[in-house]
Amino acid sequence: MAYVRKDAGTLTAAERLRFVKALLEVKRRGEYDEFVRMHLAYYSSDGERGLRTAHMAPSFLPWHRRFLLDLEDALRRVDSAVTLPYWDWTRDRTTTSALWTADFLGGDGRRSDQQVMTGPFAYGQGNWTIEVGMTDGGFLTRDLGRRRDPIELPTTSDLEQALEDPVYDVAPWDSTVTRGFRNRLEGWSTGWGSPSWRNHNRVHRWVGGAMLGAASVNDPVFWLHHAFVDLQWYRWQRRHGGGARYLPAEPPGPDDEQHRRIVARHEKLPPWDVTPDELEDVGRIYRYA
Repeated sequence: MAYVRKDAGTLTAAERLRFVKALLEVKRRGEYDEFVRMHLAYYSSDGERGLRTAHMAPSFLPWHRRFLLDLEDALRRVDSAVTLPYWDWTRDRTTTSALWTADFLGGDGRRSDQQVMTGPFAYGQGNWTIEVGMTDGGFLTRDLGRRRDPIELPTTSDLEQALEDPVYDVAPWDSTVTRGFRNRLEGWSTGWGSPSWRNHNRVHRWVGGAMLGAASVNDPVFWLHHAFVDLQWYRWQRRHGGGARYLPAEPPGPDDEQHRRIVARHEKLPPWDVTPDELEDVGRIYRYA
């Protein structure tokens, strides 16, 4: 029987507590920092040589789907009743929503250094020291809404612009494409600054602090954000039917400079022994409430 991923805004106090306790235990065991290291290892920009998997490529969605499943397995080894909730950022759009309470993810960072001071992941609680990151700071940071230059979270309309595209991805399979569901959801666009950040990318910018860059996994909200992103892939598949498949179906030809950097449908997805094709339908594992 498939387990259920719920909207974080609908969780009971008991469900929030079980999720937090399981996450803190995964951190205490040293497993959590391995997830941060993995994301760092597979996060790369378009300008770098070699295979791109976690971002700026078609495998963005299956790579993170498997990443979520691995974290969920770790949580369920602690408490079999725990599953990942998702953050619907088209609805829970304020710094006072249910996510940012002291019994769940904690609140915003303080003005002086963006350090999160409330909740179970605050440095002062002694359970969430940043061991793997881009800076030397050991505390979790956030800048919800970006105080100095405010931005808004994506809207339902923004998300719809991605969901309505019937094609999964298009050549050259990177952050420059202007068509395709994957990049419209991932959120790379033309231009500079706030207007160029869409959907997934814009949420990372809105949270700020640790959520900026490759070490974003250090903020537990990363998982709730990506669970909602995963839900959009699930919805897109069902909206567009059997033809809504991962692309490219085959590796681009050897004369294409991108061909060594793209994971095709039936190729193994590093670092796992699994293909995007095998990750497209996970309804037997979990469903969304």
